[in-house]
Amino acid sequence: QVQLVESGGGLVQPGGSLRLSCAASGSVFSIDAMHWYRQAPGKVREWVAFITRSGITNYADSVKARFTVSRDNTKNTMYLQMNSLKPEDTAVYYCYAVGVWGQGTQVTVSS
Repeated sequence: QVQLVESGGGLVQPGGSLRLSCAASGSVFSIDAMHWYRQAPGKVREWVAFITRSGITNYADSVKARFTVSRDNTKNTMYLQMNSLKPEDTAVYYCYAVGVWGQGTQVTVSS
């Protein structure tokens, strides 16, 4: 079984930056791709980005060129560097891997 714990959310002004972390524990050897999703109030959860164990990445068009996903396999941790944040990035951000969801971390972009 895998457990995922996100951290790093908070309140930031438009144009600002935040870095989220997702720490994996348990049967981490089973994890290849790790994903970030987000869910804004009243909206469906949407995919944001993924990264494989070997470092292959992909992004949703809405965050491409502003967000960067990375991973430290020695620490079993995935990161999401978010730059040039916009109010529409406000959401609860979740990590997902091998059928398991983290509890989410709130990101609020507001002046």
